[in-house]
Amino acid sequence: MQIGNRFRCYPTPSQAQTLLAWIGCQRFIYNAKVGEDRYFRRFARKSLGHTGVRTPIDQQYSHFKTEQTPWLGEVPSQILRNGATLWKQAYGRYFSKLAGRPTIQRKIGCQSVWITSELFSFKPVPNKDTGEISRYTLHIGTAKFALGEIKFTAHKDFKPPASLHISIHAGRWHVSFNYDDGVPEPSVQQTTEYLMQFTESELREVTVGLDRGVSLPLAGSDGQRFEFSDIQQRRLAKQERHKKRWQRRQARRSKGSKNWLKATRKVARYQRYGVDVRRDLAHKTSFNLATDPRYKLFVFEALKLANMTKRAKPKQDEHGRWIKNGASAKSGLNKAILASTWGKTKAYLDYKSRRLGKLAIEVPAFYSSQECAACGHTHSDNRPSRAAFVCQRCNHTDHADHNAAVVLAKRGVRLVLSGACVQKKSKKCGILKNKVGEVISEPVASMPPTLGETEVSRVGGNTPTLWSLTQETPATASA
Repeated sequence: MQIGNRFRCYPTPSQAQTLLAWIGCQRFIYNAKVGEDRYFRRFARKSLGHTGVRTPIDQQYSHFKTEQTPWLGEVPSQILRNGATLWKQAYGRYFSKLAGRPTIQRKIGCQSVWITSELFSFKPVPNKDTGEISRYTLHIGTAKFALGEIKFTAHKDFKPPASLHISIHAGRWHVSFNYDDGVPEPSVQQTTEYLMQFTESELREVTVGLDRGVSLPLAGSDGQRFEFSDIQQRRLAKQERHKKRWQRRQARRSKGSKNWLKATRKVARYQRYGVDVRRDLAHKTSFNLATDPRYKLFVFEALKLANMTKRAKPKQDEHGRWIKNGASAKSGLNKAILASTWGKTKAYLDYKSRRLGKLAIEVPAFYSSQECAACGHTHSDNRPSRAAFVCQRCNHTDHADHNAAVVLAKRGVRLVLSGACVQKKSKKCGILKNKVGEVISEPVASMPPTLGETEVSRVGGNTPTLWSLTQETPATASA
């Protein structure tokens, strides 16, 4: 199975400057490919000089190295090639309907560089007493562009990967990669078939429902509550106050000045704390659930977070005047939802449980907070307040989050035993290699056996353009 690692690394000041240059050059190539694609899509049908010229969907980057870009010659060519490959992979995701077209990468937030095996090596360091490999040292660069050894802290064992990413966010450096440990991982279908062998009563005993909320991020049907600790909540509130203060200072300073950059770094540092705390809570929650020997099935409610966190639509009265639409309250709710780790916890538990032969599923969420877990009666009056649940039929009383979690667990059991628990076949877009060894990006989904021309939309709207099913631009395009 695939194992991912993310370790802190500590480059020297000179190494940090070199890595920042690599990041900038790779981002430049990526953005140049985005600009080239936008140019051809906009003018190919309007300019006689471009009549019959296909929009290039390739990984060529040498034409961006000109006299006006001499800094591109100061980095390894593999860094530039990987920038074009990343753009091609992003376009492959677009063709697979996994994302939109590649967009401009901005010089803010987390920045990273993709480094392939030509530019790094993990050298084993044996133990002096036993002779066994005790640790690895990371060396980056080539003979011409030597960067040297970069110190990093590995908090667990790993195998050397084929490629890695080095990233920086708010002044903190990380090295991340993944590798296959060789341990077979049961598929979702195999786990589902295994759970279908249980009876309904047996499956309920190994099932836990998980209700997600704003004030309480996660509540289990067994009474477990997963939330931020008191000290974490106090520190998050403190960091939020500091962040807003420095954001106001940043807004009053001249953009690009030293004081403006100082305020930018301060804002990023305070924001980073919240990101780290939420990631920590999601990992600990998912780990505790996945390793709990009592459960084999985890049931979430299917929530469309993108729709739930949309902005409030503006409203007008009959005279066309703008009226209050509750945008302030909606923004506060959106912020609380996005800070509650709903998505991260579900994503982390999904892969951790799958590795252990367990299953995490989603069931329809409609009326789960109004349905009685005891008798099944559903009515809005069952919720007299946000936290209380009182059934109007059987007088069953419970905490609203716990009652909803029990309802979800029952729905999940029925879904699995009915055979309707069919996981969608996920679309993937991987980085492959062609016959000559060139790294390319292709959708993993199978392509038609014969090549031809198909009309698809390249320009915004429904403008059709011819494109090759190979998604590669020929070396010479007919005019």
